[in-house]
Amino acid sequence: MRLNKYLAFHNYASRRGADKLIKEGAVKVNGKIAQIGQQINEEHDIIEVNTHVLEKKQNALRYFILNKPVGVTCSTKKTKDDPHIILDYFNEEKTGEKNFPHIYPVGRLDKDSCGLVLLTNDGDLTYELTHPSKEHEKEYLVEIWNKVTDNMIERLKRPFIMLGQKTRRARVKKVGMYTFLITLKEGKNRQIRRMVRAIGSGVKVLRRIRINKLVLPKDLPEGKWREIKYKDII
Repeated sequence: MRLNKYLAFHNYASRRGADKLIKEGAVKVNGKIAQIGQQINEEHDIIEVNTHVLEKKQNALRYFILNKPVGVTCSTKKTKDDPHIILDYFNEEKTGEKNFPHIYPVGRLDKDSCGLVLLTNDGDLTYELTHPSKEHEKEYLVEIWNKVTDNMIERLKRPFIMLGQKTRRARVKKVGMYTFLITLKEGKNRQIRRMVRAIGSGVKVLRRIRINKLVLPKDLPEGKWREIKYKDII
């Protein structure tokens, strides 16, 4: 792990602040002045900041999946309009941990949608999965109000003009009389709902079932979460 990232996860400083401390010579690794960009072994190396030895935190990076129900907002702060937020599932009572890490959802899933949400405190992974240039796939199972026709499927595969931009081509497959699977490499605001409206129908159920290689487990009920490993995601 990079040293500045390690300091940030210990809530000692932001990454920029950590780099400043390192430049000033205030950080030591195993008794030696640290260098910008230095990699460390968080399990074995001894890190000092201004002669204070940082205590090791086990499993500093944490990863969780939640099967989000409809009506829950992917937000870390409650508002009058959104009293039910995703972090309600990760309070001390439900996790059993007093010092549970500050996690946040990777990307968003509409309040009216359900399914797979990934939460973590890993900023690098969040960037990797959400930046459009990375083109990581997200797959959804969609049920609409009208019967799905071959013409609808072909139209959904084509680019749309949305919010002043052209969308990327989607992979779409009919799986039932009213349902189809759609795979996107981007995530514009309410994109699938806008696409379905453009073909003359409306979304009845929108469920995300995959993010990259991470698949929503069939045995994970709505409103339940599970801790996973980094290797399960990338």
